[in-house]
Amino acid sequence: MPLITNDDAARRLARAIAADIALYHEDKVLRGITDDNLFQVLDQEIADGERLYSRRVDPSLHAKNYFKRALVDVIVRSKGHVASKLW
Repeated sequence: MPLITNDDAARRLARAIAADIALYHEDKVLRGITDDNLFQVLDQEIADGERLYSRRVDPSLHAKNYFKRALVDVIVRSKGHVASKLW
C-alpha cells in the first residue's frame, strides 16, 4: 500500500484512528477525562494508533501533528459534556 502524501488524506486517517480509539475504549476515555489523566489512561492505545498512522503516512507530513490534533478534536472535544477538572 503506498504512503499517504496528501494533507487531507493524512488528516482523515488521523481522525479515523482517533475515532476508533474513542469508540473501542469509551470507558477509558470517560475515566481519563473525569480523572484528568486521559493521555496516561490511553497511553497504549495512542501509541498503537500513532504507529499505525506513522506507517501509513509519508514522513514529510509527520511534523504537522495531524494525529495529535485528531486526538484532541475527536476524543477530547466530543466529550466536552463529561464533568472534568479541566473545564
